[in-house]
Amino acid sequence: MSIERIVKELSAVAANPKGQLKAYKEAGKKCIGVMPYYAPEELVYAAGMVPFGMWGSNRKTISQAKEYCATFYCTIAQLDLEMLLDGTMDLLDGVITPSICDTLRPMTQNIRVAMSEKLPVIFLAHPQFRRPAFGLEFCRAQYTHVKTELEKIRGCEIKDEEIAGAIKVYNKSRAARRDFVKLASEHCDVIDPIMRSAVLKAAWFMRKDEYTAKLEELNALLRAMPVCNWKGVKIVTSGIVVDNPTLLKVLKDNHVAIAADDVAHESRAFRVDASEEGDPMMALCQQFADQDFDVLLYDEESEKNRRGEFVANLVKESGAQGLVLFMQQFCDPEEMEYPYLKKALDAAGIPFIKLGVDQQMRDFGQAATAIQAFADVLAMQ
Repeated sequence: MSIERIVKELSAVAANPKGQLKAYKEAGKKCIGVMPYYAPEELVYAAGMVPFGMWGSNRKTISQAKEYCATFYCTIAQLDLEMLLDGTMDLLDGVITPSICDTLRPMTQNIRVAMSEKLPVIFLAHPQFRRPAFGLEFCRAQYTHVKTELEKIRGCEIKDEEIAGAIKVYNKSRAARRDFVKLASEHCDVIDPIMRSAVLKAAWFMRKDEYTAKLEELNALLRAMPVCNWKGVKIVTSGIVVDNPTLLKVLKDNHVAIAADDVAHESRAFRVDASEEGDPMMALCQQFADQDFDVLLYDEESEKNRRGEFVANLVKESGAQGLVLFMQQFCDPEEMEYPYLKKALDAAGIPFIKLGVDQQMRDFGQAATAIQAFADVLAMQ
């Protein structure tokens, strides 16, 4: 199969998650919605069900969700509820609602109330202190709760060997996605920002074994090609979700390629593997404990600005010339972190711009002007 054919297939999945959900249901699969982020998808997969990512939508307008949400909730959370209310996600057999930020925390209860007669809502609270023994035990208790609720939907127990098998499948998928990110940078003449986003986004709507098989085939084809001599500029993207094709087209039109990303919806989701040895439930808990350099995760050494330095080093190590921060509107953690991120980037001499984004945005004129000017500045360096 050609690169174009594989990218087209994965792009079709990314563009039509509702159709993908319908196809799985028609095939007799149960599907579980998984809201952002760091939810143990492996437990869903181990149960023989399909984890279905819910990261908002670029095509919907918030209407019914307004009855449940304050106006200052980020649009990702509001649009997830909107899709549950308007029937888009009617085929789901349940939904996992992590509570990792101040918006998602009350949103879990809004969804529980709104969906009380429609589908099971599985609450998940991650530990703030995730590394100490007591944090790991708390995480295990929460993951056990998720497992128990999934077993009710499945109708039988999820066995340890099934979880261990799921971990292997997911580790293989994470490795393939890390490879793709590197290969996409090396072949940005073939994989533009729109394609890159679509390939990574498709992972949220497919069983990981199916997805990984296609991605490994794509990676092999890219690896066989000579590394391109890119004449444009390269950047690192940062933020929660950067998947709007219209916005990404602005990058493409200005000959801006993505060298790497610090995006929750993308690389942050597959940075860390779970151990394939020992107790698989504890392996999943340790995997969360090992997550790092995320604005939503507590850092015991925050005074050192470790995350800011991590992002600055990512720009340098990836060969990018600058960074574009796509800041989700009404995201308090990102807004509070920004001065520290700016400090680290300035100290490293890394050019960057900050763009406010919203999943209900339809006019990207200002963003296009800013990106064009930034690309021109980077091209002159």
